Amino acid sequence: MTDVRMSFLQHIAEFRQRLLVCAVAVTLTGAVGYYFSLKLLKILTIPAGKTQLVYLSPLEPFMVKFKIAVFSGIVMSLPLLLYEILMFVAPALKDREKKLIMPSIFFLVILFLSGAVFGFYYIMPAGTQWLLNQAGGVIKANISASMYVTYAGWFLMGMGVSFETPLFILLMVRLGVITPEQLAKSWRYAVLMILLLAAILTPDWNPVTMIVMAIPMLIFYVGSIPLSRLIRPKPKTLED
Repeated sequence: MTDVRMSFLQHIAEFRQRLLVCAVAVTLTGAVGYYFSLKLLKILTIPAGKTQLVYLSPLEPFMVKFKIAVFSGIVMSLPLLLYEILMFVAPALKDREKKLIMPSIFFLVILFLSGAVFGFYYIMPAGTQWLLNQAGGVIKANISASMYVTYAGWFLMGMGVSFETPLFILLMVRLGVITPEQLAKSWRYAVLMILLLAAILTPDWNPVTMIVMAIPMLIFYVGSIPLSRLIRPKPKTLED
């Protein structure tokens, strides 16, 4: 009973320590993002075209810079955040599964950044302009800077997460959680889950944006099926 209690308390202490490391990392990188927040804001407003952002209260300019600092801090410290999360669950993994931690962190970061960049250049401009065009020239745009930063930040974060789809699928196959055959048979359920995830990740609930966000995930899902056949774990023999 004592050993179990000590093990649980040690687990809580480790969680607190790793959470503290993550908080410090986001704070330090967020401070850098805060310093360059106005320059980052100019970049974020590119998809909005010539629309001029406004602020509606004396506190809003600070909140805009604070939100940019938080989003940029999370992105800049992403490798460390992923490392801390995966190392926290590492004791529950087998030796062969622990070997996947460092490669997983590398590809998670690459895929996330690829999704954010793809969304910024190819999806967010079209989605933003579609939303602005709904005014039909009758309603004048008066967009709050704080609301726009929230919209842009969550949209790019969502696109980054959506590009993680193939890696999660391949990891589940590699760990034996699911088989390539099950992936092929469950494609209907996968389509529904992807559409639901796209709806959750899309901050504006724009159907066009949701569909465009779902397309990469659908492509990744289909493409991951033949790849999963190559990395599936070998069946155990009597000698094993």
